[in-house]
Amino acid sequence: MSLAEAREAIARANRLIANEGVLDAFGHVTMRHPTDPNRFLMSRSMGPELVQPEDIQEFTLDSVIIKPIKERLYSERVIHGEIYKARPDVTAVCHHHAPSILPFCVTNVKMMPLNHLGATMGAEVPIWDSRDEFGNTNLLVVKPEEGASLARALGPNWTVLMRRHGATVAGRTLEELAFRTIYTARNAATQLQAEALDAEIEPLNAEEIELGGNANLQPGPVARAWQYWCVRLDKVEGRFVYAPAKRATAARNKAPAKKRSAKKRR
Repeated sequence: MSLAEAREAIARANRLIANEGVLDAFGHVTMRHPTDPNRFLMSRSMGPELVQPEDIQEFTLDSVIIKPIKERLYSERVIHGEIYKARPDVTAVCHHHAPSILPFCVTNVKMMPLNHLGATMGAEVPIWDSRDEFGNTNLLVVKPEEGASLARALGPNWTVLMRRHGATVAGRTLEELAFRTIYTARNAATQLQAEALDAEIEPLNAEEIELGGNANLQPGPVARAWQYWCVRLDKVEGRFVYAPAKRATAARNKAPAKKRSAKKRR
């Protein structure tokens, strides 16, 4: 992937995940630089639904912008930089405050994988509490040591909840990240609905989580979901064109023309 393609992809991921209701005015999606693993790509500070390729900037893993700009930057970029430092296997990160996730950030109820798509959150979803190391703060993760602490809490897992704040999700590809981010939020919504029934909840067991997660994150399912979300985004943005239908129409229009030509020759 070229840098230009990466800028296009990360901009689309921000808009796509916002379109699916996980991101709103706040939160952000980033991607490790396609050719330099010691850098990552992140938008300037703006609503994720508005991000375009030209808004994407390059940062070092210390979360320092390569080419300074006049526009504001996200204050919580250390969330991303420190995770990329700690996890060489991570290529994309999303920080969000999805409404379905927040109840698990303010209670002691454990978020659990309940269905096969929710298995992608992983067997363990740790909780990071900024008070443990830093006392009372404004809850924003803005210092390198705070980002590093969050990365340690994430550990080898893929999702970490942030007490009284939101969640941060990691992925090995941008498409995988979108899949995990969206379906973890939907799994959380399912759990809230199930708990409202006041009945025993039957979560996935450890083997089901592993098998289901691995199956869902194969290239086929991930590509299928990404394409679906891209079409939904294109419809919202007024850019959707159903190419197969155009090709089929062209083929149908072309066939009679050949027959007429043949008849004319006879």
